[in-house]
Amino acid sequence: MSIIVTDTGFAEDIQLHSFVPLAANDCTALALDLPSDTVPSDVRERLSNVEAIRVDFPSFADGRGFTIASELRRMGFKGLLRAKGHLIADQYAMARRSGFDEVEIDEDLGARQPEDQWLRRADWEAHSYQNRLRGA
Repeated sequence: MSIIVTDTGFAEDIQLHSFVPLAANDCTALALDLPSDTVPSDVRERLSNVEAIRVDFPSFADGRGFTIASELRRMGFKGLLRAKGHLIADQYAMARRSGFDEVEIDEDLGARQPEDQWLRRADWEAHSYQNRLRGA
């Protein structure tokens, strides 16, 4: 079972739609699963019909998902954007700043990095690099 991490802590995964792999080429899908090597412009035409997108992070050292999220938001995607996979609590603020609404982790990671570790990064706007430079 997956754990959803939000700014308020851990929550259960309540999926409104099933995520469909991008490779399935299902133009009626309301929720897409994107691999980490997705070129965001390849899904531009589908964004107006999609309510949720989940981006895979195959490794905590693979930051391509952050770029995908940023580009999707710049293209105007307003739906739910979820990061899934091997993110660590230290990456939560970056995930939020790049456009993700939530992070999906497995129970094993949730046990190794409990909710309090994720909540320490939940005030992601106040602790940004730019705010530290400004002395905020």
